Amino acid sequence: MFILSAATPSTFSTISSSRVPFASSSSSSKLFAVSFAQSLRNPLSCPCLVYSLKLRAMAKMVKDKESSFSSSSAAASAASESGVSPLAISSEWKESNRSRTFLNAASEEEILSGIKKEAEEGRLPSNVAAGMEELYQNYKNAIFQSGNPNADEIVFSNMTAALDRIFLDVEEPFVFAPYHKALREPFDYYMFGQNYIRPLVDFRNSYVGNISIFNEMEEKLKEGHNIILISNHQTEADPAVISLLLETTNPHIAENMIYVAGDRVVTDPLCKPFSIGRNLVCVYSKKHMFDVPELAEMKRKANTRSLKEMALLLRGGSQLIWIAPSGGRDRPDPVTEEWHPGVRLPLMLLQWTT
Repeated sequence: MFILSAATPSTFSTISSSRVPFASSSSSSKLFAVSFAQSLRNPLSCPCLVYSLKLRAMAKMVKDKESSFSSSSAAASAASESGVSPLAISSEWKESNRSRTFLNAASEEEILSGIKKEAEEGRLPSNVAAGMEELYQNYKNAIFQSGNPNADEIVFSNMTAALDRIFLDVEEPFVFAPYHKALREPFDYYMFGQNYIRPLVDFRNSYVGNISIFNEMEEKLKEGHNIILISNHQTEADPAVISLLLETTNPHIAENMIYVAGDRVVTDPLCKPFSIGRNLVCVYSKKHMFDVPELAEMKRKANTRSLKEMALLLRGGSQLIWIAPSGGRDRPDPVTEEWHPGVRLPLMLLQWTT
């Protein structure tokens, strides 16, 4: 197994860490350093981080998710016997039987009035409606500050799609299995996420260090090796940014990487449409295991299922899994205000590689 440390510099900087490979003390793995230097436009109001549900609201969604998982698993087993994907059947039904409030909007005014209308008529929770409006304004500000001559068209196109997907999930909540494979049809959630984040990335000031390592990774994957990427984590946009920076040179890695995802990105309605387009192993954070004590046992069982799914994946070989063991702990230096990878990352690397 190959274990690589993605020594990721801050999302808000283009300063890279070391590009020199270094050897691991573990005899059963190899450890390298790779670096992504990406610059996001208007980072202080990143559209992917403008909204998070309150704890109790989240707890209710977690309960709903757990109960839905049992019924969806039974449906999946029945459908698999007939050779038809239950996810495909469900998705096709949703696409043809749903509201088109945002897709039918012809202007910014109609988009914003659509949010208000759906909230007033009780089809959209007020807190989600507020988050959708804030998301729209933040995304609009970021795109316009980029100086893109097509800013109006980009904002309108991407935000109508995003708000439509968010509202669809409110109407028919998507339930993530312990191992979730990116949903590419009938709606391509992967390309939806790519196209949404693409105009936020300043490609002229972004690069991938040690690109040759990714070429080596592709060869190892073809040979059946498993590869684990360990890195710091800044925003929910990280998977899209990684894929965007690799889509030209290493498209297989860009599209097939599996991400270990915490519960917020699979329960928060503003995050879920972007998560649906990624390959995920879904886990509950140890840090928040007892936030709601009555849910602790359910979370443990869910994590056990996820670990079993990961074991099955690794047993099959040729898997590429991205893990952020210390979470999103990068912080700016209080004096220089420059962003650097979290200091806990090296300690976590030792735990994962010994």
